[in-house]
Amino acid sequence: MRGVQAAQIGWVIWRVIAFGLCAAVLLLLTSGAFAGDSPSRNIAALPLAPELQASASARPPIAWSEFCQRVPSECSINLGEPEKIKLTWTTWNTIKAINNRVNGSIISLSDQDHWGVADRWDLPNDGYGDCEDIQLLKRKLLAEQGLPRRAMRMTVVIDDRGDGHAVLMMRTDRGDFILDNKTNAILPWDQTGFTFSKREGHDSTAWLSLGGFPSPIATAKR
Repeated sequence: MRGVQAAQIGWVIWRVIAFGLCAAVLLLLTSGAFAGDSPSRNIAALPLAPELQASASARPPIAWSEFCQRVPSECSINLGEPEKIKLTWTTWNTIKAINNRVNGSIISLSDQDHWGVADRWDLPNDGYGDCEDIQLLKRKLLAEQGLPRRAMRMTVVIDDRGDGHAVLMMRTDRGDFILDNKTNAILPWDQTGFTFSKREGHDSTAWLSLGGFPSPIATAKR
């Protein structure tokens, strides 16, 4: 049994390394593709999205609060950081590369199968995780690349099946985009087909409502 587990862990590590190398090559290629363009042309060609307005405060998911007790550094707010990402082609390509890398390397596993509980938020350090775990890892890696954590907000939605789901909202000076583990496409929030319930605030650790829709109890169906 230990030999099987070791082989599985080795396979997960190999997948992470392989996808990381592919993402790095992709980032170099896509960055070079725009090297000859003028700055004004670069900015004009970047994608645009509407801003999703938040309203009243909202109750955070219980599993989020428990996660913050275990890993407070992942939940803190630095008001010295910008609340929006200044989008450039370099930044956009970094976001795409890490989104693809994490989606391709983390094996999807429900919280019930993984932890024996209905909902648990955590970093997928063992190579397994569900929606919120995958988004937390993306944020951690993007923050390590210099993107402001304050502009990357964990968000609870209701998906096309009516299930609770977690995504990562990238708040930029060109609108709000969504990173999702179900697709590598980075979409404006209004093109995802999701019902947006609530997200982390950007001025405090409080959560904000995104339309007053009922929030699901658990966000970790898949």
